[in-house]
Amino acid sequence: MWTTALLVAASMPGATSLAHADGPSFDCRKAQLPTEKAICADPQLSAIDALVTKAYGGFEPAFGGDKRKIARGLIADRNACKTDTACIVSAQNNALQTYGNAPSWVEDYNIALIGRKALDLAAKTPKPIDQPLPASIGKCGFTHIKALTTRLGDDPLETASPEAGSAATFTNGGTAVSYDREPGLASSKVGDPVVMCLIVIPRDCPKDDLRGKVYYAIDLAAKGTWALPDSEHLCGGA
Repeated sequence: MWTTALLVAASMPGATSLAHADGPSFDCRKAQLPTEKAICADPQLSAIDALVTKAYGGFEPAFGGDKRKIARGLIADRNACKTDTACIVSAQNNALQTYGNAPSWVEDYNIALIGRKALDLAAKTPKPIDQPLPASIGKCGFTHIKALTTRLGDDPLETASPEAGSAATFTNGGTAVSYDREPGLASSKVGDPVVMCLIVIPRDCPKDDLRGKVYYAIDLAAKGTWALPDSEHLCGGA
């Protein structure tokens, strides 16, 4: 099923009331970058920006990294979005997760906006062809399902028991893994066309450990959706 409830949430008045009128963390009169101006023009983006700054205050890197360097990377992710709201929210939610304080409403809003963006892309592209795996926060691309297996890749997902987990590989080189039987993957078939959008790039990681990117995806044939990491363990894990 399409995530209709989440897509509707992107325009719900309730999301604004949850956001309150806080933020942003900078003086909008001095805003110069397109992303800064977009944040100032949107109460929800402003409120999320204030949350990011507050969360940063209590952040301590888990692997001995430079706190300010991590923050600069996250701000660069945000600013690269320019005026793309779905991208900005993805980058800010990623920052909140990095800092250890991501409210559920921000995560839901993130999925709602990125889901809408993926659907819009699909609607504008009647005959999609494979594209490279998205490498930047908030970017989306077309691909196809190459394989659907259990988490450890031992058995086909279709006939596996629920406790065996889920895994998928895609023709663009991407992967998705879950310890659970992911409904979106379980309803899919090998060869189905998919839109994948990158929504998380871990920044608080040991050097050269690139695991843990999270992709939101929609199966354009089966209509299933999922938001899963590209590996069993996040960066710094076992």
